[in-house]
Amino acid sequence: MPPRHWATGQQPELLAVYEPWFGHPAHISVGYSSHDPAEVKKQIQEAQSMGISGFVVDWYGDRDPFNDVTYALVQKTAGEQQFHVAMLYDESNAEVGATDEALADFKMFHDKYLAADAPGRSAYLTYDGHPVIFIFPKGHHTDWDRVREDLNQWNPQPFLIYENLPGAYAKDFQGFYAWVNPGKEGWKANGSDWGKDYLEDFYQTMRTKYPDKMPVGGAWAGFDDSKASWGLNRHMDFRCGRTFRDTFNLWKKYYPPDNPLQYLLIETWNDYEEGTAIERGIPSCGSGGLQPALPLQ
Repeated sequence: MPPRHWATGQQPELLAVYEPWFGHPAHISVGYSSHDPAEVKKQIQEAQSMGISGFVVDWYGDRDPFNDVTYALVQKTAGEQQFHVAMLYDESNAEVGATDEALADFKMFHDKYLAADAPGRSAYLTYDGHPVIFIFPKGHHTDWDRVREDLNQWNPQPFLIYENLPGAYAKDFQGFYAWVNPGKEGWKANGSDWGKDYLEDFYQTMRTKYPDKMPVGGAWAGFDDSKASWGLNRHMDFRCGRTFRDTFNLWKKYYPPDNPLQYLLIETWNDYEEGTAIERGIPSCGSGGLQPALPLQ
């Protein structure tokens, strides 16, 4: 597949990462269930009102049936609401069998969600006719050469976008996305590093060293994993909304108005356990409450 990586619009298409596990007892209560059709429809409509055109939904294959039910609901609802949906594949942590797991998961997804008669199939995000799939690395034990060889048999072949800058399997991916990261100095106790150096390095490196790969920008409001059972006491200051504004706009320093990013990925719509959700607003310095994430521009 000879990829085209230039933008097709005048502004990046805004996508938001969507966590599908609320209502499951292993996760905190946020006041709704991800299996509630009315709630999913409401979330999509709220995202649309903010200029977001699609959700990128975490998906684990048959390793997590709860999340699979949510994904099916989001795709079906997206099709009814003229909204986009894409899969964020969570790689297996297993040291042995990760590649076979990925092969089975992708086949499951292709047959269940990308078939012509799959509910909401028309809503699935495509680039130049190819379904776009994001990859979230975990154990780094997957042989992506093998997976790519298998995926090349799809018609059309998928457009794979991996986290962070290209590495050993660069040839297997068409693009790379920035993810919440404080930068080379790591997490600060006071949360003062909001990701400026990281994003600048990401955009500069993609632009100069990997011009044949699609860069997908990242935007985030802050980070606080104190509510997560897996939390590591990591913090990124919300800076009264400035962190979201600055990460949202930093790409413009590297890509001119006549050649913007194709996609900008908001991280996240609703991850309340790691404190990145913008669904209900962003912490406000003035009132001590939440301020709307709007306007995004």
